[in-house]
Amino acid sequence: MTRALHIDHRPLRQFLLICGLAIAALVWTHPAHASSRIKDIASFEGVRENYLVGYGLVVGLNGTGDTMDNSEFTRQSLIGMLNRLGVNTLPNTTNGQLALKPKNVAAVMVTARLPAFARQGTKIDVTVSALGDATNLMGGTLMVTPLTGADGEVYAISQGQVVTGGYSASGAAASATKAIPTTGRIANGAIIEREVPFDMMNMQSVQVALRNPDFTTARRVAQAINAYLGDDVARPTDPGTVHLQVPAKYRGDTVALLTDIEQLRVQPDQLARVVIDEHTGTIVMGEEVRISTVAIAQGNLTIRITETPQVSQPSPFSATGSTVVVPRTNVQVDEGQGNKMSVLKNGVTLHDLVSNLNALGIGPRDLISILQSIKAAGALQADLEVM
Repeated sequence: MTRALHIDHRPLRQFLLICGLAIAALVWTHPAHASSRIKDIASFEGVRENYLVGYGLVVGLNGTGDTMDNSEFTRQSLIGMLNRLGVNTLPNTTNGQLALKPKNVAAVMVTARLPAFARQGTKIDVTVSALGDATNLMGGTLMVTPLTGADGEVYAISQGQVVTGGYSASGAAASATKAIPTTGRIANGAIIEREVPFDMMNMQSVQVALRNPDFTTARRVAQAINAYLGDDVARPTDPGTVHLQVPAKYRGDTVALLTDIEQLRVQPDQLARVVIDEHTGTIVMGEEVRISTVAIAQGNLTIRITETPQVSQPSPFSATGSTVVVPRTNVQVDEGQGNKMSVLKNGVTLHDLVSNLNALGIGPRDLISILQSIKAAGALQADLEVM
């Protein structure tokens, strides 16, 4: 007797239902049109870096420092440093200049970035760059150098071993150089001595600054914030700024407010723009670039002249005749007859534009002139920016 095998499909159906709900929730939470977080397209008021700069001396170089005869500022800095350390540097009685002329000292500029909300005692990286005619900073040590801000106040003190990413070696007939040996870095080479005061906890409002100002993007950011908070507290004041009033439930906890807001996703809008760098032949076109109906033909007259001189010699053991050079010239003219005309219909997309121009065999250099001609004809519905 044969019995029919019964299979229960309910667990499988339940599993498929759960997967479908999970996918639907994922799509609802992260829709296709919400592609960027607010923290990626905007910055908040007060959250910024500050630049620091200082002047110092690097010692301990292997004969690759500044030449004292050519770098008077290095000489004066060395004398001043030695005097502050209690070393009396007597000048030469003959010419009144410092008799000691070391080759292992270099004057440098020290730069660093002071992070936002950096506290006293925190260490930051610094960059050291040669100021005189030093050829290599490898192995040198930066002496104590104060780093000042734009207001002239000292915010950090730097000192440490300079690490360069390059080298330079030379001989009588050859030399080799990698990267820039006159620039180096000091990891954790500066200690912050002064903080930039900023009270974020008691802020009543926050300014959200867009990195790429745009009316549509600013409004979308404000709408996303209002939808999340459930209140009309954000409004765009200009294309690059969204004014946010801190809600009552976030008073005294502005960090939590910014943490929640920066994760919201919006679709940034962009201006239809074509950017051209004529120096490198680079062309960048935005997604919204459109072309009106226009016909394009590209062809150049090319004349190529090749000289291949030949030597004519008399017969062997001949008493007459001499060796002469006979010119051989080959002239080729290309009138561009193989190039065709391409018609671009109204409202073509960026993909259509590139495909049609590639079909003509046009390179980046010729494409630059074509885009400029299309813009001059009024058929390019975009902003053309030449760098």
